[in-house]
Amino acid sequence: MSQVLVDLNVVLDVLLDRQPHADAAAALWTAIEGGQLVGLLSAHCVTTLHYLAARGRSRAFADRCVADVLSVFGVAPVDHGVLTEALALGWSDFEDAVCAAAAAGSDCDLIATRDLAGFRRSPVPALDPGAALEALSRLP
Repeated sequence: MSQVLVDLNVVLDVLLDRQPHADAAAALWTAIEGGQLVGLLSAHCVTTLHYLAARGRSRAFADRCVADVLSVFGVAPVDHGVLTEALALGWSDFEDAVCAAAAAGSDCDLIATRDLAGFRRSPVPALDPGAALEALSRLP
């Protein structure tokens, strides 16, 4: 089954209903939730999600957000090897490099992100959520 690492900006588009991006992000989320493909979040994405949701709304909201995403998504490990690989990529945005290395380490087919420029040199191809869903539907 196809695997996609979903970047935090896509998750936030759904949880915060950030238009005009929420619809494509929600369609990808629905496909993952429906078992049509496997969705992963990098481990550090979950902690950042909690921090942002708590800061922006409340601790209770942040807890619900994390519970919701963990009921749908798996977690791509961020360990010593992933961090070392991210450093070796030499990108100016270390967080994006960690996502790319986590996706590679978890054998993802694609990264779904709205930050395509941040993943130009990624070892795993990056597409926006709509294009990712379309591309993944064509994979065996």
